[in-house]
Amino acid sequence: MKPNLRAHRPPLVLIAEDECDIADILDAYLTHAGLRCVRALDGEAALALHRQLRPNLVLLDVQMPKMDGWQVLAQLRKQGDTPVIMLTALDQDVDKLTGLRVGADDYVVKPFNPAEIVARVQAVLRRSAGPVAADLDQVIRQGPFEIDQRSHDVIVRNDDQEHVLDLTLTEFRLLVHMARAPRQVHTRLNLLQSCLPESEALERTVDSHISKLRRKLEDVGLTGIPATIRGVGYRFME
Repeated sequence: MKPNLRAHRPPLVLIAEDECDIADILDAYLTHAGLRCVRALDGEAALALHRQLRPNLVLLDVQMPKMDGWQVLAQLRKQGDTPVIMLTALDQDVDKLTGLRVGADDYVVKPFNPAEIVARVQAVLRRSAGPVAADLDQVIRQGPFEIDQRSHDVIVRNDDQEHVLDLTLTEFRLLVHMARAPRQVHTRLNLLQSCLPESEALERTVDSHISKLRRKLEDVGLTGIPATIRGVGYRFME
């Protein structure tokens, strides 16, 4: 019996966006997060690609040529329950309510942080696709890092060598949190609240944990990770 290779392929995201610069950014971030992407420049093309490829999720711009996002969403809901995240420059409650009423799973207003889009896509995939998508999201691959959240294993591949890091729980939480949005600047308060929620530690405690994490990464040949953003906090990778 042949293995079901399709079941182990990363989720496919259809990016329906007529602004090429925005589509390029979304494509790059989602691909870097381990997802597959396909793009449509207008509403009719989006529907055609949806019928042909059956993507796991659609990122759908509201203002598109030929058919707008609301029309496309209505057609998608007649065809099935593919998760849809709406992208729009219209920051009004009535637009949000329209999207959710027609059947959108989430709603993001431009301009947006691409890392936030990745996080929302992963969250919707987890909710909608169950164990398969959730399992895929358990392993984070960023640059030389492979981080398995189930086993708490962190593997670094550098100069054709493979290193397994020995991290404390807090160091591991910090690494995971930043690796999920590698180019986002994380404030000390954000890291404290996200990675030490049960602690009453001060923000400067984060600096101590980051310093120890950085020394362990330097020991395996990685320098400047995470990067310090003076007066703000830290960024995982430049």
